[in-house]
Amino acid sequence: MPAHLDRSLAQGLMQQAGLDALILLSPEAFRHATGAPSGVATMWRQAGAVAVLVPADAGLSAMAVASDLFAPAFRQASDITDLRTSPIWVEAGAAPDMDPAGDAVAQMRALWQAEARGAGFARPTTFDAGATWAHLREALADRGLARARVGVEMAALSARDWPGMQQALGPARLVDGTDTARMLRAIKSPAEIGYLRQAAGLAEIGIKAVRDAVAPGVARSELAGVWQSAVTAAASADLTGHWEYISVGPDPWGGDARARPGDLVKVDVGCLVQGYTSDTGRTFVLGTPPRAAQQIHAALMAGFQAGMACLTPGRPLRDVHQAATRAIRAQGFDHYARGHFGHGLGTGPGSEEWPFIAADADTRIAAGMVLAFECPWYITGLGGFIIEDQIEITEDGPVSMNTLSHALESL
Repeated sequence: MPAHLDRSLAQGLMQQAGLDALILLSPEAFRHATGAPSGVATMWRQAGAVAVLVPADAGLSAMAVASDLFAPAFRQASDITDLRTSPIWVEAGAAPDMDPAGDAVAQMRALWQAEARGAGFARPTTFDAGATWAHLREALADRGLARARVGVEMAALSARDWPGMQQALGPARLVDGTDTARMLRAIKSPAEIGYLRQAAGLAEIGIKAVRDAVAPGVARSELAGVWQSAVTAAASADLTGHWEYISVGPDPWGGDARARPGDLVKVDVGCLVQGYTSDTGRTFVLGTPPRAAQQIHAALMAGFQAGMACLTPGRPLRDVHQAATRAIRAQGFDHYARGHFGHGLGTGPGSEEWPFIAADADTRIAAGMVLAFECPWYITGLGGFIIEDQIEITEDGPVSMNTLSHALESL
């Protein structure tokens, strides 16, 4: 997987934030910046397993810290040449010239000698964050940044991790660089946009298959099986996963209901291509929709259209939330309230990531973002509703990656 770090964008964002460098700590940011796998030591989501140092000056090279086990994979995948390694719990070694018929003891001793492994060498229980902090301190000094103002992806750092990092990197002035790190990932490269577009296309194939399979008596679990089969049959090797939140009938939260006339079928689904998740939602009804369902869907459609009109570069995301809320309430649903009407898409641990289309979101919409914009409502006793598109933000405005009708389609 290629790296997607845009050094020119990074330089501009750091200049705006008054940063001399940025330290990335999350597995997602590591892979985005390096193009290499972050390795097994990140499974605990604790800081210090990996790190990337990105100087604001694009003329200074980036540096990465990875585990010794994943160093060969890193060097094969990444353009970052300054790699520094830290030990993890796994005993392993690279001995491409090892003679299987020879003396293993002598050969391993020679390997350890080449690694400068001394008698006191020991592996940590999991990984050694202290080694990572030491590498970062040395790399900052190497680049003349020992006393610089350095942004840290603090959203990936716990209060327990912070004192050790702060002490180890002094006299550098560490500040919160989370927003800068997030924006670097929020503005997608052409390759990332391609992954998300491909994922959205696969998801629509699955949605069409589910739509065509809806019939009296069909169970929620059967529709989920149809979704999975359709996606996997259409997919290439780039498909790395898929997920679904399909509901049938008046309970949008669970169970394995079988469809009856008048039932809603909510299809909220996504496919992962190279780890990038899509997110699309549509609502269907078996037969004639009840009056209440028609009213609610019409209100959500009004909110969706109002919000879409605001998804233009330069506007704060809170404008979209305000417009969608106002339009839905104008249909008579005075107290409708939703925390966010969508989110960024990428390679995070879930299907939703920053930025969020929320009432307090001052993040400004920018070309290169890919957002899931949604107007849902889940009403136990009636069913689940969702209208959701995957939106690419261009210089000229929002462009949906979806082709399916937004209507409450009767089946």
